[in-house]
Amino acid sequence: MSAAVNVLVIGVGPHTRLNHLPALAAAQDAGLAGTVTGIDLPHAAACAVEYGTPGRPRRMPVIPVQPFPPSRRALPDAVRRVLEDVVGRDRIGAVVVATEPSVHLPYALWAMERGLPVLLDKPLTVHPGASTDPAAAQAIADDFDTLLGAYRVARRRHPKMVVSVLSQRRWHPAFRRVRELIAEVAEATNCPVSSVQSSHGDGQWRLPDELVDLSYHGFDRGYGKAAHSGYHHFDTVPWWLAAGERPGKEIDEIEVHAACTRPSDVLAQLTVADHARLLPSFASRNPYTEQDLLDLTAGHGEVDVFLNVAYRNRSRVMALGNHSLAHTTFSQRGPLPPAAGGLYKGNGRIGQEIHIVQQGPFQVLHLQVLQTLHGDDEGIDPRAVGGADHIELHVFRNNQMRSDWQRHRTLTFADLIQGSGDGTVLPTQRSARTCAVTEFLAHLNGLIPRSELASDLADHRRPARLMAGAYLSMARRAANAGRPPAPVVLDFHRAVSPAEHSLTALGAPR
Repeated sequence: MSAAVNVLVIGVGPHTRLNHLPALAAAQDAGLAGTVTGIDLPHAAACAVEYGTPGRPRRMPVIPVQPFPPSRRALPDAVRRVLEDVVGRDRIGAVVVATEPSVHLPYALWAMERGLPVLLDKPLTVHPGASTDPAAAQAIADDFDTLLGAYRVARRRHPKMVVSVLSQRRWHPAFRRVRELIAEVAEATNCPVSSVQSSHGDGQWRLPDELVDLSYHGFDRGYGKAAHSGYHHFDTVPWWLAAGERPGKEIDEIEVHAACTRPSDVLAQLTVADHARLLPSFASRNPYTEQDLLDLTAGHGEVDVFLNVAYRNRSRVMALGNHSLAHTTFSQRGPLPPAAGGLYKGNGRIGQEIHIVQQGPFQVLHLQVLQTLHGDDEGIDPRAVGGADHIELHVFRNNQMRSDWQRHRTLTFADLIQGSGDGTVLPTQRSARTCAVTEFLAHLNGLIPRSELASDLADHRRPARLMAGAYLSMARRAANAGRPPAPVVLDFHRAVSPAEHSLTALGAPR
């Protein structure tokens, strides 16, 4: 076993503190990770970040770097010098890129050039104005080609180089079970997935002044929901579809139609006057008129976006997809907190997620995550409907075709727990994120072979293309004064063969 890997975390915002640092603390306890050093902008680097557990607190030093425009494809020299100093001083062996996604590209390219393995947060990249500017939307697809090209070069120079994408549903036991069930029926029937209905709601109630004043996971950069959390679905659905692909039925093209709401639409759904009536203290807090808000949010990104997608093989539709991604959904927000309180987590945000996967006449899978609270302090069983950990997978199969198939079975939280050598993997997003970090570091420590990595960068061309297609459709609609634009059609080939993790496929030495 190799020595524990010292880790550089680039970006230490709320997402990193909630998700990455607890996982890194667990990796330190397991002997997989050594020191952890942070990099962030000066305002976030004013003091060390505390993480870990009350029984074993830790402090992560955070080194400041100056901001730079997201249009840059390479790091400024001053930022590069800071990073190089930290890498040498702290003997860094791996990098976590968890910055605002519009600057993922230069940081990831620097790490690969330096020969440092990368755990890259989702989405891979995004560009300001992506939901209104077709060129910015197209750049999302082009960025993947740039990343993969750099990965090929890095693998030739450093055969142990790896880039893993932290799209955690690939480690989630329920999502993995769906993929296994799809593959099982495809093997038995030669039938691929024929349709997918996939929806995710954040339960976010963003008040009118917060459309302007809260920028974290905001809309002021010209993108929104599809970049905030949409990549999970852009990745999950093609990953499921691939499990059902059969010879001659591989997906090689997609057609995408997107419709979205923007802040101006949200302000029409619930006006400033509506908010003042519903929340008596809102009027005294809000400094903006409705016209102010319309002027200030012009050009903002999408709040909610619904996609219709045709997944095709040689112009024949193999599967239809309806993908609904919404911030504005059922919420438990009530009392009016200060605008500075943030909306990344808490403030009544409740996630609800539903997927329905049809596989011709043979199988349908219903995966449901229906929450009404985050904690379990209100007398609700956390695993029951409405509980913080609710999840159910309903499996329906045509038992008239095969007597060994069950007509219906329900897999609950307890059924979906996966055993492992050191405990259990729970069917929760937090457990899945921990698995992603652990797998990455375990591979670097020589405990997991490359062939078993769940989310290698080379397998992310399809989600990058789907995300680009969504933004291209939104941008073309915006350029067409809101009227339906011409359909967006993109090729959907994989970047490499199904042996996506092989050294040969990426051009590394045999």
